Amino acid sequence: MSRTPPDSRSRKARVSTENSQQTTLFALPENGPDFSLEREAGSPARLIAGTDEAGRGPLAGPVVAAAVILCPDSIPEGLDDSKKLSEARRESLFDRILSSAIVAVASSGPARIDRTDIRKASLDAMRRAIAALPERPDHALIDGRDVPPGLICPAGAIIKGDARSLSIAAASIVAKVTRDRMMARAAGDFPAFGFERHAGYGTAAHRKAITDNGPCPLHRMSFRPMRRNP
Repeated sequence: MSRTPPDSRSRKARVSTENSQQTTLFALPENGPDFSLEREAGSPARLIAGTDEAGRGPLAGPVVAAAVILCPDSIPEGLDDSKKLSEARRESLFDRILSSAIVAVASSGPARIDRTDIRKASLDAMRRAIAALPERPDHALIDGRDVPPGLICPAGAIIKGDARSLSIAAASIVAKVTRDRMMARAAGDFPAFGFERHAGYGTAAHRKAITDNGPCPLHRMSFRPMRRNP
């Protein structure tokens, strides 16, 4: 899925790039994520994408990645790490991001996760989200420690990037809302598991449903409790 819109301060995090072995230290912004990493990467002005994923930890469902290129002149107010926002706030910001930014989404399903591992599946979803952007970015800011292999542009990995970069924060919101909606729809096909309530995470009710019913096709068989062997 992709969409195109209608129209320094010091931090403390490690930034690694595909094309450089340099390490830069930054301090966490006091008032939440800002646009300074984008400005640093985009001087002179260029297209800077932020990417993040949702769903590394659940027992069921896909891992979903989003890539977002914000327009510096129309950044939605209130962007932050999706985990710090209420569901209603995420939903509101989701609509505003899609109407004002360049956005793409990709996912890796349970079969892909089981065939490789969750880390590789997450990185590949990020790579495909960036590749799906309608406009090719000049640089990408990646949440986490790893730069996905095979990117279409240079990139830097930003530890706790969703708390530092507005573009990554926007991507975290798009990925989270998209995945939650996918799992709510999946609940209609597999009503015994309550996916609309826990989105596939390992709650006590979800684990009991697995014990009572056995796993369904959305479950990650390489994850416990589905994986019985060590």
